[in-house]
Amino acid sequence: MTTIRKVAELAGVSVATVSRTLKLPDVVTPKTRAKVLEAVEAAGYEPNMIAVQFRSRRTRNLVVLVPTVANTFFARVISGIQEAAHRQDYRVLLCNTLGEEAAEEAYARMVTTRQADGVIQLRAYNPFANTSLGKGDPLPMVNACEVLDEPPCPTVTLDNRAAARCLTDHLIALGHRRIGMIKGPRRSPLTRDRVAGYRDALLAAGLVPDESWIYPGDFTPKSGFEAAGELATRKDRPTAIFCESDEMAIGAIQRIKQSGLSVPGDISVAGFDDIAFASYSDPPLTTISQPAEAFGREAVAMLIEVLKGKTPVPAHTVLPYELVVRASTAPVTSI
Repeated sequence: MTTIRKVAELAGVSVATVSRTLKLPDVVTPKTRAKVLEAVEAAGYEPNMIAVQFRSRRTRNLVVLVPTVANTFFARVISGIQEAAHRQDYRVLLCNTLGEEAAEEAYARMVTTRQADGVIQLRAYNPFANTSLGKGDPLPMVNACEVLDEPPCPTVTLDNRAAARCLTDHLIALGHRRIGMIKGPRRSPLTRDRVAGYRDALLAAGLVPDESWIYPGDFTPKSGFEAAGELATRKDRPTAIFCESDEMAIGAIQRIKQSGLSVPGDISVAGFDDIAFASYSDPPLTTISQPAEAFGREAVAMLIEVLKGKTPVPAHTVLPYELVVRASTAPVTSI
């Protein structure tokens, strides 16, 4: 384990100077501060900054780890984060990680090297898991949207299982019995919970879930397009398809129409998220509306409480969802 003495040797200063730089950066010269921080980074030293942060000047920077900025839902969450951070005089450092753990860990180190105060993580992964942070002090992080099963920090999420059941119940109420699903990434808790809600609704209606009607996707239009091509050409094709994201649903609608079938005449299609494009798709998309901007605003509010040394109340917030019915779903016309 790297020690503060090793950092002092690399920087060519005393241990006391390293300690002073980390605890009271304003009392050392900019040149010394730069040398020490460079040595901290080079040595991979991770001081317990949580224990000293209340005696030192904050950076007022918040790191946001987003799996992909290309996703329309995440873009709305980020908008909420920026709005709330600006009101509290914080800056947002946006990190497009592509879901890579090494990248997330590298960006999270901006907290231990005093380049940022805290992290908002939008994926179910703890980038501080291999550090000394969080072992006894509050972790300077809030997990939002896709959250860990055993989160070591405050969370902001949706009851995805209940929301998926609600949407599947809607399709069942329209008379659909053969309901396919295009799901998200296999390792995502969102996928697990939404598939569980879909199965809950089918079983409650006396229907046996057909695993062959559940196709993999990755929340992109392309994956919805490709999976719908498989579903639409089956001899026992479903009369309705539940897509775990609006982007996949929009891709699915395009593919179904290219197959010479109509939506919702031959196949009803429903999505999840209620992105801006959902109401402008052809036909307009039935979906589950999530308060995306509220995810961002709530995450910032909770993280600032953590940075003040307080425990947010509640520590785990579940935001509401709403079923939005549009023209992409209709009563079944064939069994």
